[in-house]
Formats: sequence, structure tokens, C-alpha cells
Amino acid sequence: MPGTIEGRPSWIAAGLTLAILSISYGSPLLIVVGLKPMTEAMATDRSVLALAGSLVWVGTGFGGIPMGWLADRIGIRAIVALGTVAMACGLALSTLGSVWALYVGHGLLIGVIGNGAIYAPLLIYVSRWFDRRRGAAIALISSGQYIAGVVWPSVFERGIARFGWQGTMLAYAAVVLLVIPPFMFLLKQPPAPVAAGGPAARARGRTVLGMHPNAAQALICLAAFCCCIPMSVPNSHLVAFCSDIGITPAHGAAMLSVLLGCAFISRQFWGALADRIGGLRTVLIGSMCQAVAIGAFLLTQDERGLFVIAAAFGLGFSGIIPSYSVAIRDLFPSSEASWRIPAVLFTGMSGMAAGSWFGGVLYDHFGYYAPAFTTGVLFNIVNLAIVGFLVSRLPRRDRVPALTASSSREAKSAT
Repeated sequence: MPGTIEGRPSWIAAGLTLAILSISYGSPLLIVVGLKPMTEAMATDRSVLALAGSLVWVGTGFGGIPMGWLADRIGIRAIVALGTVAMACGLALSTLGSVWALYVGHGLLIGVIGNGAIYAPLLIYVSRWFDRRRGAAIALISSGQYIAGVVWPSVFERGIARFGWQGTMLAYAAVVLLVIPPFMFLLKQPPAPVAAGGPAARARGRTVLGMHPNAAQALICLAAFCCCIPMSVPNSHLVAFCSDIGITPAHGAAMLSVLLGCAFISRQFWGALADRIGGLRTVLIGSMCQAVAIGAFLLTQDERGLFVIAAAFGLGFSGIIPSYSVAIRDLFPSSEASWRIPAVLFTGMSGMAAGSWFGGVLYDHFGYYAPAFTTGVLFNIVNLAIVGFLVSRLPRRDRVPALTASSSREAKSAT
């Protein structure tokens, strides 16, 4: 299309990124699937293992900020190569069996240097290939987490049962080193952007949603933190929860795959919706769906019912995090996206980490998961209050076409 940078190479770049993320996001799932056997083998509490998984999320978010800056200086291929090697080393270090090795391997090597050098830099990289269907593209590549969730849990469960968790970690480290580099070397430099326009460009030097831009950013970050706490509880503890109530580990891993598979399918819908109604409105709708689903986990322990609830949860929550990135591009100038998007991802992933760890703490204290799910519901309500406030300050949607048309006329006149 004339006046756009999008084309076939854009979707090729998105597809290559999706393939890389489908591998890199398998690494945190080893602890999720192996939570119970690893706890027993290391003679420790579930909260200790859950904290290692949490450190991956915190590290990924924190590492994305400097790694995004570094990617602009050494190139996307070099930064992804750094993340690949660090992730494999982190998996190998974690097999030593001590708590410190698990924390350093997962928090620093898999999190900060590994996924931190892969996820945020690749998200920014793909966003530079798109200017019209950015929401759909970001939703697509973010689905790498759910493709990993569909493919790897059952593989890990069988591997742990046959070879042990340490052998399975070493085997996956080899997969990371062998599979990611061929996709990495196909990544090309994104095209130069067309002339800027639209609400994000006009936001420079002005208030955002009637507030100082950084105040609006802070509220968006707080909302991301609160919504990711309930998001993390089923994602991190579902397999162990199923085992506690008499459901076999294989069926628990399959339930996690169903949850993440439904998330992958629905994420494409949420991305298209964000392109139509904007990122913040999409966050609000997705958060409402998540609140209903997380509350439903408190209502039954029947296996069939839990499969249905897991599927509904996956359908509801999957569009929330990508929509925050779309919201940042909707509200702020594109030149600020390189630090504002990683900042939102960092706070969101910190919420994932806090929810995963605190869910383990509550289980260790009470001996069952109902308090963890209840805490998730409460944080989801706080998120809805914040996002509802921000949406109430958005301009009316029917004014956007007129504003855009006016901007186009002004640009043509200037030309």
C-alpha cells in the first residue's frame, strides 16, 4: 500500500520473531511443569522454586530496558545471539541442583541476559516494520509464549518422568543453541519509517489523558503490575494445583497446554480489536474477562470443569499485555517507545513474578491454592479501577477519523 512501510517482508520478520520466541519462552516452563518433582528432589518449599520462576519474569522485564538500548547499537542479530547463549548457560547452571545455581541460572542468565535480550528488543524490532496493523503484529509475535505453552509442557512432563528434570534441562539447552540461530541470521534491518502522524505524534509536548505524560505512564505501569498478578497464578501453579487435587501430572500439563493454546488462538482476535478500538479499551475488556475466569477457579475441582475454566482463562487474558504496548504507541510519540514499552513490560513481568512467588508463599502457609486465586481476584479488581479511569479520559472515538483527516490535510498543505 502507498504511504506505508508494511509489506511481505514485514510479515516475514514477524514470523521469524514468532519462531524465536516459541523456543525462548519454553525455558521458564520447565519449572512450572517440574515444580512438584523438583521441590521433592531438592527438599525445599514450593515458594523457593516459584521464586526462581518469578526471577525469570523480573529479569526479562528488567533486562529488556538496557538490552533494547544495546540492540540499537550492536544490531538485532548480535543481541539475540547474546540472549541465546546466556539462556543455554542458565539452563545448564540450574542443573547443578542447588538453590543459588537455580536463582542465578534463571534470574540472571535466562531472565536478564537471556529473554531480556530477546523479547523486548524483538518486540521493538517488529513494531518498526508496521505502521497500520501494529496491534495484530505485536499480538502475533507475543503468541510465541503460547505456542511454547502448547508444545513444551507435555514434552517436558514426559522428559522429566523418563530422564529427570536435570537431564530435561540439559536437553532443552541444546535445543535452544541449535534451533534459534538459523532464524536469527535471517533477521534484516527494518525500513525507515514514513512521515509521522496520528495521536501519538501529536502527544509530544502536551498532556496525555489530561495528565503529565509520565503520570499517565505510571498509571499504565501500575495497571500492568496489578493485572499480571492474577494472570500468573494459573500460568505458574496449574500443574501443581491439579496434582494436589488428584489429577495426574500428564493431565495437568495438558490443561496448561489447553490454557496457553486458547490464549494463542484468541490473541490474534485481541490484536485486531486493538487496531480498531485502541490499546487501552482492549486492555479493559480483556481484564474483565480475566477477572471472571480467575474467580471461576475457586468454584470447582472437577477435572472437566477445570479444563473448561482453563480454556476460558486463556481466551480472556491473552490480549492484555500486547495491548499495553499498543496503548503506549497510541498515546506517546514513537521516539519514546524504545523506553516506554520496556518500562511497561518490566512492571507487567514484575507482577507476573510477584504473583507466581506469592502464590507459592500462600500455598506453603495454607496448604491449598484457594487463597492465591482469591488474591488474584482482588488485584484484578484494582486493575479494572485504574484502566477504567484511564479509558474514561480518552477522547471520543468518533473524533479520531476527523482528527486524522485534518492531520492529513495539514501534512499535504505543508508539502
